[in-house]
Amino acid sequence: MARKSVVARERKRARLCKKYEDLRQKLKEEGRWDELDRLPRNSNPIRLHNRCRLTGRPKGYMRQFGICRVKFREMALEGKIPGVTKASW
Repeated sequence: MARKSVVARERKRARLCKKYEDLRQKLKEEGRWDELDRLPRNSNPIRLHNRCRLTGRPKGYMRQFGICRVKFREMALEGKIPGVTKASW
């Protein structure tokens, strides 16, 4: 499991991105780059990193489900993810 401070940092970045999304778009369209530079760095969506919602794990992230491969496998085998079955041939 990821450190709580790292997970909290990512949540803060996501919150800032959402808060400044409209303003950033407006400033970009108008070409006001000096004002865009004054916004917080973490309000840029490029700085976000996908993390597992359950564990905070940064690697093996599955976008479709929002969780890492380890938790996906556990939940799929327990039948907690509808429509997902183990392949066998």
